[in-house]
Amino acid sequence: MRTYRELFRRREFTALFLFSAAQTAAQTVAGLALGVLVFRRTDSPLLAALAMFGPAFAQLLGAATVLSAADRLPPRAALTGLGVLLALGTAVQAVPGLPPWALVPVLLALGVAGAAGGGVRYGLLHELLGRDGYLLGRSALGLASGPVQIGGFAIGGALVAALTPSGALLTAAALHLLSAGAARTGLRRRPPRAAGRPSVAATRRANARLWSSAPRRSVYLALWVPNGLVVGVEALYVPYRPDAAGLLFAVGALGMLVGDVLVGRVLPAHRRERLAVPLCVLLAAPYLGFALEPGLPVAAALVAVATVGYGAGLLLQERLVALTPPELSGQALGLHGSGMLAMQGVGAAVAGALAELTSAATAMAGTAAVSLAVTALLAPGLRRDGVRREEAGREEVRPDGASRPGVSTTRCP
Repeated sequence: MRTYRELFRRREFTALFLFSAAQTAAQTVAGLALGVLVFRRTDSPLLAALAMFGPAFAQLLGAATVLSAADRLPPRAALTGLGVLLALGTAVQAVPGLPPWALVPVLLALGVAGAAGGGVRYGLLHELLGRDGYLLGRSALGLASGPVQIGGFAIGGALVAALTPSGALLTAAALHLLSAGAARTGLRRRPPRAAGRPSVAATRRANARLWSSAPRRSVYLALWVPNGLVVGVEALYVPYRPDAAGLLFAVGALGMLVGDVLVGRVLPAHRRERLAVPLCVLLAAPYLGFALEPGLPVAAALVAVATVGYGAGLLLQERLVALTPPELSGQALGLHGSGMLAMQGVGAAVAGALAELTSAATAMAGTAAVSLAVTALLAPGLRRDGVRREEAGREEVRPDGASRPGVSTTRCP
């Protein structure tokens, strides 16, 4: 499978694409509305950043307790239920006069559910397309994410201005319901990928197995930490330019779209192999320019260039899929998503705390510098030779001396 056209000939992939697009739109509108709402009530950059990205902390709890559900629940039912649950939780946040502290239990519950939901979604993507098609499929979902985020931030900003943040949150709840409808009507009934009931014990055993591999650990850390710190930088767009935060988020989504297309469709495989680390560097380096407190045109240009570096995530996910047994694909990708979102919450907290002590511009540059330092530390563990040794170790040898895929090799549907 080499083209987007081939992907969209598959009815279930189209449904999963629509589900992801609606979820992204809902989360974009809700995140911007919630950040503005909290900033207006508290005048605190830290609380505004945590309102937008702090719920990701709950992903850690979900990853430690319910993530085994990613491979042990029927995908269609799980994604439909997730859409309904997110709609209800987002609608609760829109209740007029709700104090900021009252949002905490709602956001925690939605974060825990989202941990399993991300694993279900990307595990199903891998099940539909196999190892060879996963990168292209993930890139196509990124194509949805980029324009939808651009439109979501633009529409979200307009809704906040024309209505209220609560009105924007209700719009996000409606979008979550649309995602549930796309999953229910477009996906066929499939059995779970793994036997047994979801449990805390099963989650912990599988997480320990995933974490036991040194190449996988390096990939996980590279997916989580540099990305999370840069999202912390993005969490300060509202304090940096309250009047133009939507524009900065929109051009960032455009840059991310460009990165996804380059990595997923344009660059050949032999050129992609060594680009993960350079793209992680690109993701953070332009934000150093915010130390000079640039005006809006320069700031938007820096954001657009930097976010092309999000393409590193596709390359690192491709490595993770190559290193993961098929029966753990949902949990492996769910652990990636949960850890990434949790680190985004950490990044938002770090950047917000720095902004409280200094300024938004200084905190953005400082957090980006930490991201670059982490990338430099992780770079030696991301060499392809280590990944190839891990893949070779997952082959068994027949009595006639020929190698064959072992039970850990990824299956194609």
